[in-house]
Amino acid sequence: MASPNSNLSPRQKMINLMYIVLTAMLALNVSSDVLNGFKQVEEGLVRSTGNSTVQNQALYNELSSFNQKNPEKTKEWYDKASEVKKRTQELYDYIADLKLRIVRQADGDDGNVFDIKHQDDLEAASRIMLAPARGEGKKLRQSLTEYSRVVSGMIPDTLQRKVISDYLTPRTPVSGVKNHKNWEEAMFENMPVAAAVTILSKIQSDIRYAEGEVLHTLLKNVDVGDVRVNRLNAFVIPNSKTIIRGGKYSADIVLAAIDTTQAPVIYIGDTKLPEEQKGKYEFICGKTGVFDFSGYLEVPHGDGTLTRHDFSSSYTVVEPTATVSATMMNVLYAGIDNPISISVPGVPMHSVSATMSNGSLTRSGDHWVARPARVGQDVTITVTAVLEGHSQVVNTTQFRVRQLPDPMPFIAYKDDKGYERRYKGGKPFPKSLLLSAPGIQAAIDDDLLNVTYRVLQFETVFFDSMGNAMPEISDGASFSERQRTAFRRLSRGKRFYISRVKAVGPDGIQRDLSPIEVIVN
Repeated sequence: MASPNSNLSPRQKMINLMYIVLTAMLALNVSSDVLNGFKQVEEGLVRSTGNSTVQNQALYNELSSFNQKNPEKTKEWYDKASEVKKRTQELYDYIADLKLRIVRQADGDDGNVFDIKHQDDLEAASRIMLAPARGEGKKLRQSLTEYSRVVSGMIPDTLQRKVISDYLTPRTPVSGVKNHKNWEEAMFENMPVAAAVTILSKIQSDIRYAEGEVLHTLLKNVDVGDVRVNRLNAFVIPNSKTIIRGGKYSADIVLAAIDTTQAPVIYIGDTKLPEEQKGKYEFICGKTGVFDFSGYLEVPHGDGTLTRHDFSSSYTVVEPTATVSATMMNVLYAGIDNPISISVPGVPMHSVSATMSNGSLTRSGDHWVARPARVGQDVTITVTAVLEGHSQVVNTTQFRVRQLPDPMPFIAYKDDKGYERRYKGGKPFPKSLLLSAPGIQAAIDDDLLNVTYRVLQFETVFFDSMGNAMPEISDGASFSERQRTAFRRLSRGKRFYISRVKAVGPDGIQRDLSPIEVIVN
């Protein structure tokens, strides 16, 4: 949109009209009264140009004041205004020098632009502007063209830019007679001094007008990219709404300015957030872990442009947890790996650590393994979490350390389907399975613990027809040959005992195990 200064005042229109009429009358070789008319037009142009200069300087001062108060916001437009001011003044002074040279060419070294003696001199303007070697007309045309290009480029409005370009760019006047004159020849060839000076004053007036248009545009651009708001709200944005005792609560308290009539367009990744959600981003969290997301907002401005503002954040999803424990059963067994589950609600696993007294505590993925060292001495597990950048103890738990219970001896075999079974006595056992068994094994397999023991030795006790006991010693954990010979002599329904079983577990303690009764089937 063009600024208010784009429309010429009635006085300026009158001066332009007089300039055109007098130029036309001059072409008809009218009397000296016409020359005096040019003088009147010249005086009007000088006054109009002076007023424009004062107005433009006020605009410069306003931009300079803005730049001093907020250089980050204003610097781009202030620098452009300074460039316009410099270029305008250089071109204005150059044209003023041309006017003086033309007058002095006609009136001598004492010539005065405001008191021209030889107004009708037809040679002075041609000598200064059109001399073959040093004529200034071509240079003036090129300077005007370059000035027009620079200042027009600073005006975004296409219509206003065209008006300024048409106003400043030198063009050869169109007449009914076909000729090959360039702009400077059409303007200054056989032109009386009074008319030439008026033409140059008209150009000075034009560049002051163009300068004012550019300054109005630059001043407007200082605020044109601002986001317009109609509501101010205070917000508290906490880092987390869930705080562990001893942790630090941290929140940003900000003043947010919003435009309720024109909301920004929000993208999460490349997906546009529906407008009806009014900026609220919500979804169901289907799996645990730490997740990042990012996106951007497109904010409309008063000039119709959009600016993009990127953002990123993260969130942590944890399993819903509840801890239920029986205080009478806080027991760890010495000599074996005891699986332990450790978690801190609201804190990711990688920010949780733990230590243990009376033994070692190692991590295996999201699980822990505790291995107590001594029986009878309690274990204390201390859990630490990283909260707000620093470590903090969040829990200490004590466990009693017990010795492993005695295992149960058994004979391992495979059933008809190939599954491994354990015979622990007290019921008939096929003789064929007994003869194929390698020996005796021992283990704890009570569905809570599954600990294997190493059998050191055992003995079998058989009874003869007189009821006399006949013990046989094993070959370590295996049946000896004498024991296998005794097995072969056993008939259906006979029984024998496996006793004095000695075994050692992962805790290194040797144990005497209970005997088992074997009934041969």
